[in-house]
Amino acid sequence: MGELMERIAKSTVLDYCQYRRTVDSLCARYGVLVPFTIGRSAAGRDIVALRLGGRKSHSLFTAAFHGSEYITTNVLLYLMEDMCEAVCKNSVVDRVNIAQSLTSRGIIFVPLVNPDGVEISIHKAAACGKNAAKIRSLCGGDFTHWNANFRGVDINHNFNADWEDLRALEKSHGIFGPAPTRYGGERPESECETRAVCELCRNTHISHAIALHSQGEVIYWDYKGYCKDAAQPMAEKMARLSDYALDVPMGLASGGGFKDWFQKEFRRPAFTVEIGKGKNPLPIESAEEIYAKIRKMLFACATM
Repeated sequence: MGELMERIAKSTVLDYCQYRRTVDSLCARYGVLVPFTIGRSAAGRDIVALRLGGRKSHSLFTAAFHGSEYITTNVLLYLMEDMCEAVCKNSVVDRVNIAQSLTSRGIIFVPLVNPDGVEISIHKAAACGKNAAKIRSLCGGDFTHWNANFRGVDINHNFNADWEDLRALEKSHGIFGPAPTRYGGERPESECETRAVCELCRNTHISHAIALHSQGEVIYWDYKGYCKDAAQPMAEKMARLSDYALDVPMGLASGGGFKDWFQKEFRRPAFTVEIGKGKNPLPIESAEEIYAKIRKMLFACATM
């Protein structure tokens, strides 16, 4: 694909301000990348989406549903930059001319779904404002592993995919209210971050969706068979290109999530890709290595 100029996306921890500066720099360098706001977080931060290519149909890439999984933002920014570079240079990647493939269809990226949760994981009490005492109490002072949003709701438990069943399971595990992780909220789509993603999908034709999480090097691809026939061949190709295993989540990891909701709501493929291995938050220095391992898979997902 040729050498990039000095890369804008890097393997450094990105808090909200640094993330916005990175996105602004990418948009300034690549005029083909169009930013727009899909909503605001519980603490008032913009949730930014970026469009590349045509408008008839889109693949959707999302990241950072969970605060401690902020490395997923870096990986998605790497993909955004490489895709923009390929379009601008009219490059062929794995026998696909990226610019031509995006003439009518496009890609939408949402690299930071849960900006407040990421800010708490990175900056700890300093990111909590007037909620500092409450959040400290909920997490026992361990802000680093905070996954929820500013209100203590796990965004990936807040989608309307058998939410009531998942909420009952949460209660059986002792999760009755706001928590660092796995509390699904008072009702489906109670959270502004959840609603922002849902409204984006309802108002835009999304052919298929990918949610980046960490960790495990697995791909979750099916939810109760809602679009198994369409999703399975795509999942098998993704596994071949990444050497990630195909898997099915169980227990508290099943239901209530974005992938589950998208499949149930639209009967179209959606995938959760658990990048890297280790303990969250994964070392940020590993972002480029993780991206290199799944780059072919992500490019294929963008142009399927």
